[in-house]
Amino acid sequence: MLLSIFAYFTDPILRAPTIGCMLMCLAASLIGVVIFLRKESLIGEALSHAAYPGVILGVILAGSFWVHEDQELLLSILILICAFFTGMLGLWMIQWMNRSLKVANDAALCFVLSTFFGVGLTLASDVQFNFTTLYKQVLSYLYGQAATMTDIHIIIYGTLALIVIVMIMAFYKELQIMTFDRSYAKSLGIKVNMIDTLLTILVALSVIIGIRSVGVVLMSAMLIAPAVAARQLTHRLSILFLLSALFGLLSGFFGNYFSVELTEISLVFSPKSRVIFPTGPMIVLTASIIAFFSLLLAPKRGLFARWARIFRFRYVCICENILKTMWKIGDHPCSLKKLDEFLEISPIYLRLILWRMKKNGWVEQLDNQNYFLTKDGKNRATKIVRFHRLWELYLTNYLGIGVEKVHRNAEEMEHIITPEIEKELTLLLKDPKKDPHEQPIPPMRGGFNAL
Repeated sequence: MLLSIFAYFTDPILRAPTIGCMLMCLAASLIGVVIFLRKESLIGEALSHAAYPGVILGVILAGSFWVHEDQELLLSILILICAFFTGMLGLWMIQWMNRSLKVANDAALCFVLSTFFGVGLTLASDVQFNFTTLYKQVLSYLYGQAATMTDIHIIIYGTLALIVIVMIMAFYKELQIMTFDRSYAKSLGIKVNMIDTLLTILVALSVIIGIRSVGVVLMSAMLIAPAVAARQLTHRLSILFLLSALFGLLSGFFGNYFSVELTEISLVFSPKSRVIFPTGPMIVLTASIIAFFSLLLAPKRGLFARWARIFRFRYVCICENILKTMWKIGDHPCSLKKLDEFLEISPIYLRLILWRMKKNGWVEQLDNQNYFLTKDGKNRATKIVRFHRLWELYLTNYLGIGVEKVHRNAEEMEHIITPEIEKELTLLLKDPKKDPHEQPIPPMRGGFNAL
């Protein structure tokens, strides 16, 4: 039986993982917006891997000072302090390599990521044998172990989320200017270096605290995926923060929900297999699915919307080419065979377009094979021919392109020239009467509705 959604906020076992992960995802998604807009998406990956040696050092220190597994608060604080130290050390090394050694940013990121993670794995092999009882803490930070969270983690993640929200609200205008124009921000007297330092600390805190939920390997996805999803839906920074926060909260909740429910379902259908859906990976998968559908379905920036615009533009180009071809034939009916000679489309699609043009009142059908232009169709075709020949004349007179080379470019430009551009060309060329091929240029007429 599926548990009630409210049980995830009230049940003593489910409450801490659910609320803790939601708060962690909220903080990470807000910080992720700044990272994403500054094109520093890999910084989260580098920081999470650079923090891993600190996790191991924290466990080693805990074992050396006889901190036991049941002293969870002390152990967590020790691990987080050491992880923060090595994470900041990794970040400093990246900046030092960029500034002093002139190493490219992506190369420095990869170097620090691989080096620190390698050191962490080497130390982990020692912990596995010398501090066996504490070794599972290492694994929980490597792969994430949200299911073992307690109410203490709600306080930790809640404090982090509150700090991030207050920081963004307090420095919103400064962040907005810095993100899009750092030079202008400096000219206004904004303390760019101070804000950069605060952001760096918040990024480090978000990553280091967050690896307890989703693990070192997956933490960078939690920073970037909500921001990527939100960016497809808005151009405003304030809305971007809100949408990213919403997607982060949804990822945190449904990651826990699917982790519990799918595990229960798998045990019902296959009790012996014991298939388990870990919470951390499920959170990242949920955030990735949200980003994926946003990339596909966003009204303006989505892939399907772009495909629709491309299809629409190609349809308009074919319609205009048909009108132009029929205009050149004159008052005689134009056959489908004649159109096939000029248009590289299937006969079925051609008939479908002609049917649509007939509905729009641009062509009339004489019989099954022949069509002719209506008055509205002639006006539209005349306009297209005028755009074509004006552009050819512009290319030859002002760009010095040979007459034999201008036709192909004009074939493309005639579909995107606007009435405003037409007026500019007419004034620039002094209302010409003939194109470079000595063909008459139709005179300018009143505007008409777009196709």
